[in-house]
Formats: sequence, structure tokens, C-alpha cells
Amino acid sequence: MEYAPSISQMAGLLADPGRAAMLWALMDGSARPAGELAAIAGLSASSTSGHLARLSEGGLLAVQTRGRNRYYRLATPEIGVAIEALASASLASQPPRVRAVPASRTAPAALRQARTCYDHLAGELAVSLFERMSHANWIVVHGTAVDLTDSGSAGMVQLGVDLDLARRKRRQFACTCPDWSERKPHLGGALGAALLDNMMTNRWIEPTTTSRALRVTPRGQREILRIAG
Repeated sequence: MEYAPSISQMAGLLADPGRAAMLWALMDGSARPAGELAAIAGLSASSTSGHLARLSEGGLLAVQTRGRNRYYRLATPEIGVAIEALASASLASQPPRVRAVPASRTAPAALRQARTCYDHLAGELAVSLFERMSHANWIVVHGTAVDLTDSGSAGMVQLGVDLDLARRKRRQFACTCPDWSERKPHLGGALGAALLDNMMTNRWIEPTTTSRALRVTPRGQREILRIAG
């Protein structure tokens, strides 16, 4: 029999609301003690201990010992990627709502502000930028597809984004991507990836070592606000 990843094992660990709440609290790359995770998940100390043991044995959590205390963190960056992908898929699969869904305030603050979503920018910063580009007629949205207008193309070129290279990629050039923390779309596709790459090259945004959260530099805060302003 060919090797198959243990998807069902990971899915089973994520299926419990208490365990999911604890994992979600660690998405910012932090390491937290069992007592704090118990409070976040609303569980008793004994129940939390059992859940943490299962998550550790299942390879989702790593344990750090600091003096007499034990701190738990996500075992690998890939675990965070998987959880974020599930959150995005959950939002994308929801039926259209008449009333807007409020932004999630349970997500770690650092991830809410700015983070990577696969290879493009996500979070409050990305959603705000998408709205500005739409209002400034840089982009036109048709369902999930995004068209770049002439003024948008000129603006992207002025920023230094290589549109020709982005169009040659074997993927959709530009599309909406559901933002799981803001519950609104941000820019995805090859164009979204090219724009984030440009921001990183210009040092407007810097990666962090602990999670998918991104740090916006002081210069980046000024320059990004000017895009489609």
C-alpha cells in the first residue's frame, strides 16, 4: 500500500473545540503555559492536561520547559499553515450572507494586522489596501475574479511590480481571497504575490521568526498608505 499522510489523525485532533481553541491561541507563534490555555479554552486543569498530551503526542504541539513551568507552542510552522488554510476554507465555503459577518477578534493581534496567506498579504492591512484599490478604480471585481484597470496597471508599474512576470505565472493572475480574520476579501493570485514580494524587497514589510505574522516598518506604514490613496 502506498504511503498516505495521516490526515485523519490531524483532523481528529483539530475536531475538538477545546483543542482547536488552544491551537488558535498559539497561531501567533507564542508559547503559553497550560493554565493560560485552559482559561482561553474554558476547560478545567485536568481536561486541559489531557488535551495537551494528545496534541503533543500527535505532533501538533512542542513543549518548552522554563524552570518549573512547561510552555506549549505549535510544533512546526506547517501546523500554523494548515490551521490557517482550514480557517480560510471554512470562510470560503460558507453560503453568501445578507448581512456582513463581523471581523474575528479572537485571532492573535499580530496575525490580524498583517500576515502571509500562502504567498500574498493578508490581514487588516491587506483588506484595507484591497478596498482602496477598488475605490480608486485600480481593480474591478467580478465574483472572485479581479481585473487590473489601466490606472491600476500604471500604479503597479510605478510601485515597481513586474506585471509581465506575474502574467506569465501558471496561475490565476488576480483574484479575491477570503480573509479569515477580517471576513472580507484581499488580493490573491500572481498579482497579490508580486505585490507582497515588492513590499518585502523595499523593506516596507519584514517577516517575523515566530509565525506567519509580518512586521510593517515605519517607512512601510507611510508608503503602503499612499498606494491608491
